[in-house]
Amino acid sequence: MHEDGTEDQLADAVVGCLLKTAMERFDVKPPPSRSRSKTALYVTPQDRVTEFGSELYEDGGKLYCSFCNVVLNHVRKSAINDHLKSKTHTKRKGEFEEQSVRKKPRTLTASLQCNSAAQTEKPGVVQDFVRMFLEANIPLEKADHPSVRAFLSRHVKNGNSIPKADQLRKTYLPDGYAHPLIKTEDH
Repeated sequence: MHEDGTEDQLADAVVGCLLKTAMERFDVKPPPSRSRSKTALYVTPQDRVTEFGSELYEDGGKLYCSFCNVVLNHVRKSAINDHLKSKTHTKRKGEFEEQSVRKKPRTLTASLQCNSAAQTEKPGVVQDFVRMFLEANIPLEKADHPSVRAFLSRHVKNGNSIPKADQLRKTYLPDGYAHPLIKTEDH
């Protein structure tokens, strides 16, 4: 053996060449290198949704956290696990669960059929408002005065929902003074 190691280098080169030709001949692929990242190449966002459950959802080919509403990398399972263990996720999940205990979801039909108290009381309040103006001989135009509007919004619940004078006249006094709210001299 020579001191400069040329025989060793020559032997290594021959062995390397023989291995390379044998691998090419039998179509043997070399083992994956250690530097390749550990990513799931064929996993879809929907696969992760079925794996992790209701904490995640898929929209437009992207994976989202249901509580944080952020996009997650669906290829790396460790990134999903790290997010699910994060402080912000656990905080938002707790807030969401606390709200869902207080509020029960309503169906769309129930929401559309529901009339709030203000909606059901508004016609009566407006009729009383018009009756008061007419019995006190106050012109309906005075309802548009800024101080009257300020008083209504400050002291009457939903006072801003009382219509302006022209709307009051059209809706609540359609036939002039023949409206049943107005006292006539006959009564």
